[in-house]
Amino acid sequence: MPDAEHGGPPAALIDGKAIAAELRRRVAEAAAELHREHGIVPGLAAVLVGDDPASQVYVRSKARACIAAGLASFEHHLPADAAPDAVLDLVRRLDADDRVDGILVQLPLPRQVDPHAVIAAIDPAKDVDGFHPVNVGRLWNGEPGLVPCTPQGCLMLLRSVRPSLAGAEAVVLGRSPIVGRPVAALLLAADCTVTIAHSKSQNLPTVCRRADILVAAVGRPGLVKGEWIKPGATIIDVGISRVATGDRVQLVGDVDFAAARLVAGAITPVPGGVGPMTIACLLRNTVLAACRRRGLREPEALCR
Repeated sequence: MPDAEHGGPPAALIDGKAIAAELRRRVAEAAAELHREHGIVPGLAAVLVGDDPASQVYVRSKARACIAAGLASFEHHLPADAAPDAVLDLVRRLDADDRVDGILVQLPLPRQVDPHAVIAAIDPAKDVDGFHPVNVGRLWNGEPGLVPCTPQGCLMLLRSVRPSLAGAEAVVLGRSPIVGRPVAALLLAADCTVTIAHSKSQNLPTVCRRADILVAAVGRPGLVKGEWIKPGATIIDVGISRVATGDRVQLVGDVDFAAARLVAGAITPVPGGVGPMTIACLLRNTVLAACRRRGLREPEALCR
């Protein structure tokens, strides 16, 4: 039943699975064109240090996605007790390997390995995660660079329901360097008025209720209530947490989905919203890196 204040139908669902599938199709089309016209097969190298089960699953899924899109996949696995110099040496070898257009170091790393040092060792032109300080600086300066995958996916989802973002008031809940901050930079570049809220912010419900666009990325299940949301707002829920309900375990986001859907204009589900976009954008970044490193025109199919 619609919210009394909103008065309209439930919010439209932003189908991340369908949008990601379309992006993967365009990546495969662009990769095939690169191979046909230039003999190039874009390559992605994934570095996994240790045996974290979730990281292993994620790296395998990236490899499958590469192969399905016509990209080359290179996997490198180091033991959990690998010395920091061993990780850095591997990254430097991948920097010098011309078959490799993108380098992804799976996080988190074991405690003896400094992630900042490892990320800084990646060639910025191959930094398909967009975490290198050079790419971070380019993003905030409005210059071309490789953009972090999840934030880029968030913007694509937003544009699927709001083609023009200019002038919109956007609130980003969360200030992590992986999602919150880069999402804020992308929204600023799209001419939004941007507020970043976090654990020390006051009056969060009031701040959120101003937002035409609300991006929730704090990792606190159900934090955002229906009454926090401006009627008709667009909600991008980046959070994903496992929550036990009786004898079942559910994946839920940072937003109370059932309540929010009665107020918002459009919303991403969890799962099936932001998640599928991350790997799709990683594949896109790899093809873009392959073109940029060789001075080739970027495929039109990946520029929209």
